[in-house]
Amino acid sequence: MPKKVTKKKAKQFLLLSGALLLSSLVKVYVDTNIFKVNNIRFRTKKLPHDTNFSILQITDLHNRVFGKQNEILIKTVKDIHADVVVLTGDLISRGTNDFTNVFTLVEEIIKVNPNVYYVTGNHELGNDNVDMFLAGLEERGVNILRNQNTKITRGDTVINLVGIDNESTNHEDLDQAFDSISEEHYTVLLSHSPNVVDKYDSIPADLILSGHTHGGQIRLPLIGAVVGPDRSFFPKLDKGIFEIHTGQYLYVDSGIGTSGYPVRFLNQSQISLIEVRGEG
Repeated sequence: MPKKVTKKKAKQFLLLSGALLLSSLVKVYVDTNIFKVNNIRFRTKKLPHDTNFSILQITDLHNRVFGKQNEILIKTVKDIHADVVVLTGDLISRGTNDFTNVFTLVEEIIKVNPNVYYVTGNHELGNDNVDMFLAGLEERGVNILRNQNTKITRGDTVINLVGIDNESTNHEDLDQAFDSISEEHYTVLLSHSPNVVDKYDSIPADLILSGHTHGGQIRLPLIGAVVGPDRSFFPKLDKGIFEIHTGQYLYVDSGIGTSGYPVRFLNQSQISLIEVRGEG
């Protein structure tokens, strides 16, 4: 083969490799630092016809900040106008000792939407100052559901909201959490770990909202998540919607922050707007 042809192909290979590397780095930056709003819709006969109930889910923040003092995240929450905001764990990391970022965030959210509910994740329960953190959330008006439930009414729409302590560290108590629940109403369970559906055969909830997995944080084409939480590989419940039983769904949000390695790839940071529309 002539030397000129060989040099030309080598140059083309180097240019292509450089372009792929550059585009990958850009993708990593975008996926890690710019979040999106993922829109999800469910339908149920347990709500009156043509009514809807909206839930904004934020999970696995891990003390990340988007914009100065979280101004970008705060503005997004304000613009969405959801009926409730749910925080499904790991707002901080195990080693976080300054809670200012999260406290400022919830203070600003509650100014525009006082209906904020929170459940613990494994990182909060592994933090040495977890009691101080939970007390700070409560002082700022966050409704903490620790194996508890509450009823939310919006006009003719009634929703049961149930929250459990983190399942992956065995702090959950489903019997206590679902105590006195009326199954005639649409029921949403907040569980940081999605593996609660594998641990329990029967969960009296229509919709389960989870996080924990980060969607694998780094994903590969055709394969999806490679590494899951708790040192698992190729997790089954990595992100998205799963039908657990007929009419019962699990939604795993891939989260907005990072832990372990501070990058995301093919798995953009996100918060989720979940709309439940009535067909009754």
